[in-house]
Amino acid sequence: RALAVPARGAGLTGDRRCAQKPGSREVSIRHPIIAVTGSSGAGTTTVMQSFQHIFRREGIRAQVVEGDSFHRFNRLEMREKMKEAEASGNKHYSHFGPYSNLLEELEALFRSYGEAGGGRVRKYIHDAGEAAEFGVGPGNFTDWKDIEPGSDLMFYEGLHGAYVDGNVDVARHVDLLVGVVPIINLEWIQKLHRDKKLRGYSQEAVVDTILRRMPDYVNYICPQFGVTHVNFQRVPTVDTSNPFIARDIPSADESMVIIRFANPKGIDLPYLLSMLHDSWLTRPNTIICPGGKMGLAMQLIFTPMILRLMDRKRRA
Repeated sequence: RALAVPARGAGLTGDRRCAQKPGSREVSIRHPIIAVTGSSGAGTTTVMQSFQHIFRREGIRAQVVEGDSFHRFNRLEMREKMKEAEASGNKHYSHFGPYSNLLEELEALFRSYGEAGGGRVRKYIHDAGEAAEFGVGPGNFTDWKDIEPGSDLMFYEGLHGAYVDGNVDVARHVDLLVGVVPIINLEWIQKLHRDKKLRGYSQEAVVDTILRRMPDYVNYICPQFGVTHVNFQRVPTVDTSNPFIARDIPSADESMVIIRFANPKGIDLPYLLSMLHDSWLTRPNTIICPGGKMGLAMQLIFTPMILRLMDRKRRA
């Protein structure tokens, strides 16, 4: 069955920092753009893997763009910027804010890709494994290079895929916008476990990072989820009252997933409910499904949307 690509949902009104509304859409029929947006520890990487399965199965060549590659500073420079900010009384300088990211350049990339399938990209090197592969030290960027021609679509995963303010409107260029938003306690648990186990940070250092990022999270990350086409929010069904003492990350089977469509018109909700057993509607645009079925839900929802984008591309 075909699920329609939903139209852009209207944003909320009010303070632009807490609610944003994108401008008119710039349709990129020949060169579609998909963006998954969510904060560090939200689980966007898991969602990215689900999309990669679809791309591989359907034979779609995707130009992948990592949000980290549009940070303004490398790792050492960012540490210095944070020290300078703290010395001047600003304890909330973070990667979440527009001042520490190249958002005008990100919008320019989306615009140029949508118009002609081109643009310039680079990669942020996270660890020694990537350093060995790309010949650049961890915490640094590769050189900018032109996108190789021939990709079917662009896929972005990172912090600012739906960013909008008075000067920059990244969201307007995206054909399919997906938000990944676990409840905040779960997001903190995931970040604590990842940064402690994989990056060797102390709990105190991770908590300091969470506190430092909070104003930018409220002002610049949360508003993006009001302009997405689809949001996935994982909610644990176990006690996460104190995320800072949690021994384990709640598993998929210990969670439910809230799937919210900005505009359910064209979405075959009865079909989704029949395929996602033990699922139900709480609102006309909201499905609740078991956490273990999140991957299946993504396959059912996004495969026909992506195929429709590809069909429009071929017809154009």
